[in-house]
Amino acid sequence: MAEAFGWGALGAAALLIGALIAYLLSPTRGVIAVVMALGTGLLIGSVSFELVDEALNYQAVAWVALLVLAGAATFTVGDWLLERRGGGERKDATGAQAEGSPLAIVLGSVLDGIPESFVLGLTVLQGGVSISLLAAVALSNLPEGMSSSSGLKEAGWPRSRVLGMWSAVVLVSAVAAAAGYAMLDPASGRTGALAQSFAAGALLAMLADTLLPEAYAVEGVLTGPLVVTGFAVSLALSAV
Repeated sequence: MAEAFGWGALGAAALLIGALIAYLLSPTRGVIAVVMALGTGLLIGSVSFELVDEALNYQAVAWVALLVLAGAATFTVGDWLLERRGGGERKDATGAQAEGSPLAIVLGSVLDGIPESFVLGLTVLQGGVSISLLAAVALSNLPEGMSSSSGLKEAGWPRSRVLGMWSAVVLVSAVAAAAGYAMLDPASGRTGALAQSFAAGALLAMLADTLLPEAYAVEGVLTGPLVVTGFAVSLALSAV
């Protein structure tokens, strides 16, 4: 369980790195969008190869599809509630977070990170952390830390406050990975396989609602090739 905790913390630590990049280097929206698109492709690959494919080894297609839909619905409802409370612009790089609630921004980031952290813990349980999933989590968290922190910087947040916020999210993600290790054994029956399916749906909804719109708003038609590039990298890593 300690190993899963460590991998969950490592994957989420990209949020802190992204925040430091935002405050020290001030990356352009174009750079952030490219990393978002690549991270989206990587996570789509991980959902396909690490979650859904594995779940289908233990459960019927109908059950897997139902739990994918349930995961997406749960994330969507949570995201909608947080948007109403001021967390909807948490990834905006232009300072739109200034009008939102700091707590909602933190909770939104936790909502984004829990499904992927659960699954990281599960891959440790299966014999070793998935390199492709770890890369996908890190590369999706990096632009989130960059874009959110750039916006918070524009909104006047001091660096220490932003780093403290991300440190809390890293801790929650590490705990979620440890929980995944403890609870989500796919060989134990429905619990593991259906939890994988649920996490897959939540991750796909997160990508569609948060990462892709931000990337497309900047990169336009180049977003598609970048996402496919990330997917191809995930495919290559899954074969390692």
